[in-house]
Amino acid sequence: MSAVLDRPVLAPHQAQAAAGRQDVRPTAKRLGPGRRRRLAWVGPSALLLLWSASSATGLLDPRILSEPWTVVATAGELIADGRLQENLAISAQRAGLGLVSGTLVGAVLALLSGLSRVGEALIDGPVQIKRAIPGLALIPLLILWFGIDETMKVLTITLGVLVPVYLQTHAGLRGIDLRFVELAQTVGLGRAAFVRKVVLPGALPGFFLGLRFAVTGAWVSLVVVEQINATSGIGYMMELARTYGQTNIIVLGLAVYGILGLLSDAIVRFIEGKALSWQRTLAG
Repeated sequence: MSAVLDRPVLAPHQAQAAAGRQDVRPTAKRLGPGRRRRLAWVGPSALLLLWSASSATGLLDPRILSEPWTVVATAGELIADGRLQENLAISAQRAGLGLVSGTLVGAVLALLSGLSRVGEALIDGPVQIKRAIPGLALIPLLILWFGIDETMKVLTITLGVLVPVYLQTHAGLRGIDLRFVELAQTVGLGRAAFVRKVVLPGALPGFFLGLRFAVTGAWVSLVVVEQINATSGIGYMMELARTYGQTNIIVLGLAVYGILGLLSDAIVRFIEGKALSWQRTLAG
């Protein structure tokens, strides 16, 4: 008996190895995507390479899609005379104002709807109606109400941002485990402490997911409003180029929108990674 007690206890995989059998336990490395690597540039680089090769071999007609080097030269000319910086600053200001206001309104409405049955009854229905109405369908009405100045443009972007932030944050709130709520009641947390320690951390993953959709929605809405009676911005520059058949400027505008969308999404993902560093997921 003492010999048995003194014998070292082996883990299952050690026992298998001692018996000459191979350890066939599944590991996270075999199932997961692997270690995070900075490969976000691979997709855009491959697309740029394909574009360059198609232009160089003549598969792409320059009248349909300008060559990359022509677009780069056009960007240099517009930067030299200051037009690109001026229009970019105006577009970024519009998108930023709409994104901030839409995010704040969407998050507040989600909290009110997610924490109160009365709030849900009053708020969720109208937001779902707005979700079903395309943003383009509201522009004629917004023009009648606010004209074609900056108010209409920022409000259109705000409405495009509000819905995804609300939907994902509301879903995150509704997905909080009821056991956490019961635990908060057991330890005697007040309403404010409950919101701060349980609700907000539980809703953060959904909020950041909605924010990523919202960033994309902000740029999409910006493209639309800047091509409707605008006198400045990247969209106005593209619309003016369409009038004169300047494909290179149109492609440059699309490239600027794409770069801005990629950078803004990367910023949101960076902030999300810092804010949710406690969460372990497949994303790493």
